[in-house]
Amino acid sequence: MSLITKPSQHQVVQIGTPKEKAILSKSQKEFNRLIRKIEKLSSELHDLREATQHIQLRIQRDYRPLVEQYAQYRADMVRVFDRAYENKDFSKTEKKKLADLILNVAFELIDQYGIDDLKPIYDKYDTNGFDKTNTESDELTADLMKEMMSNMFGIQFDETVDLSDPQKMTAYVQEQLAQRESAEAERQQQATEQRNKKPKSEKQQAREAKKQVDERNITKAVRTLYMDLVKAFHPDREPDEAEKQRKTEVMHRVTDAYEKSDLLALLRLQLEFEHIDQTHLENLAEEQLKYYNKILKQQSEELDNEFFTLQNELAAMTGRPSFAVSSPIALEFSLNSDIAQMKRDIKQIKSDVKAFADPGLLKKWLKTYRIQKPDDLSFFDF
Repeated sequence: MSLITKPSQHQVVQIGTPKEKAILSKSQKEFNRLIRKIEKLSSELHDLREATQHIQLRIQRDYRPLVEQYAQYRADMVRVFDRAYENKDFSKTEKKKLADLILNVAFELIDQYGIDDLKPIYDKYDTNGFDKTNTESDELTADLMKEMMSNMFGIQFDETVDLSDPQKMTAYVQEQLAQRESAEAERQQQATEQRNKKPKSEKQQAREAKKQVDERNITKAVRTLYMDLVKAFHPDREPDEAEKQRKTEVMHRVTDAYEKSDLLALLRLQLEFEHIDQTHLENLAEEQLKYYNKILKQQSEELDNEFFTLQNELAAMTGRPSFAVSSPIALEFSLNSDIAQMKRDIKQIKSDVKAFADPGLLKKWLKTYRIQKPDDLSFFDF
């Protein structure tokens, strides 16, 4: 299944032909630049959304089963280590390394993958037992999270509040941030009211008046396009049923574009149904173009933000940097790389489980293993 969709089939809204672009005004050039940018962003965002849905399906279908299979082989390796520990041919140093391996790997497999049948093995090597150790680990994690949130957001944690799991911690932090945001909004409202009580200078009054005029003209520009289309396609007075159905469908598109203040979509609809032509576009007044450009710039910024947000969500989902998931091709390549690597890891650990059943080979490998210290940055990863 290809993740690369065909280019948009919409008519391109643009002022002038390539040969005429040299004589376009600054506003006309800006109009064309924004139209091209929005077309490009819309296409890229559409492709990335489709790719995201496809990748999510593939993760569940192709990648998750491999991860679970790999975890089961790691569990088999823990059992191999446990049997070796009982072997009298292994020295105290070798057994100490085996115990360290068992504790590290078994804890992760129980905690993250729910392989609970490893608990009896884990409890043999930890006098506290998994459940108590896990509780202490959760408490340590909670303390670290509190410290991080305090440093990042200045949140003071109420010691009486139950923060025993990540969900409760997240809910508490969100509640504190919401309260702070509400308090800040109230403070700003009061500050605004105080400023409004003060007499405004002529410059302030002029700026506010200009802003209000601009907002009205921007709204009017969109509404003018909308009303032209409504007059042409309103179905109520259409006697022909087939034509009435067609106009109803067009009106749905017109209304949707208007409610979203999507100027580009309205312009496309006018071009599509020949209610505007290149001559009309080229003869738009500079003042009208100025308001069109403001609307298009806002649409462009919204698409930029939407693309950036989706890109960050994909980076978090895949564990890849943003640039590695910025396009359908990059997203597909990343997942294929992960799947290929996981298959290699499964093949390797399957071979290791078989090989380490031989005490001689396990002893040889243990000579290369060193017990992890708490501050080590690397972790054993069977």
